[in-house]
Amino acid sequence: MSNKTDTTFIPYTYQIPISVVIAKVAQDFSLIDIVSLDEPHFRPHVITEHFWRGWEMYGKPQWVTFNGRSFDLPIMELAAFRYGISAAKWFKNDGYRSPRNRFTTEAHLDLQELLTNYGAARCNGGLNLVAQLVKKPGKMDLRGDQVQQQYDEGKLTEISDYCRCDVLDTYFIFLRAMVLMGKTTIDNEMQLVQQAKQWIQQRADTSEAYTAYLNAWRDWEKPQDKTVEKAKASSESETPESSDTPETSEATESSEVTAAGEAGKTNDG
Repeated sequence: MSNKTDTTFIPYTYQIPISVVIAKVAQDFSLIDIVSLDEPHFRPHVITEHFWRGWEMYGKPQWVTFNGRSFDLPIMELAAFRYGISAAKWFKNDGYRSPRNRFTTEAHLDLQELLTNYGAARCNGGLNLVAQLVKKPGKMDLRGDQVQQQYDEGKLTEISDYCRCDVLDTYFIFLRAMVLMGKTTIDNEMQLVQQAKQWIQQRADTSEAYTAYLNAWRDWEKPQDKTVEKAKASSESETPESSDTPETSEATESSEVTAAGEAGKTNDG
């Protein structure tokens, strides 16, 4: 009989990177590109080399992950160890600002750490739940503990597609986190989300993952806007139909004259 701690997920120490997908994000938080390293070959040692050399080439940008401190980055560190690849700048000892320091986000922002106050609380539901809080798909056809079977069946592209969807979820969670941290506004976030949606739509014919993601897409709406729309709809349903009485006709004519008069004043300067 299994208990609630049983899982079929393989510990990271027994894993190698077979698909690493990275979103490139501009300083204004807009989505630039999404790339799958060493696609379509998916060679673990090449993926690892590209991962660490790319980080250096782009000027050591901030990694943004969800549970990356406990999973993604340890896998890539161990892969570098396994394949004899230097990641000296990542392992640099610079006191509090060291890239691997848990409590500095300059090199790595783990969104799960942010939302749980560095593990003070549990994030039950994980990436799947948090993505759905902002109305994004979350986990769809494939889950992490099913990747091994996909790999055994040679479905590497499908695994890469799964990673693309995870990256998109992470990106949209990141945008909301930036609102939470006061680094952008909710209105700007909503604009960035729509821009990203257009980016995905333009590339939907290049990846089944993008098509599936769009099919499961939902738009997040401000609770305030929903309240206003609901109140407006309720008010309209309660408004009695107007009758063609002389008083109504006179009021309408008066309003038209007032509007024309105001427009005339504006045009006259």
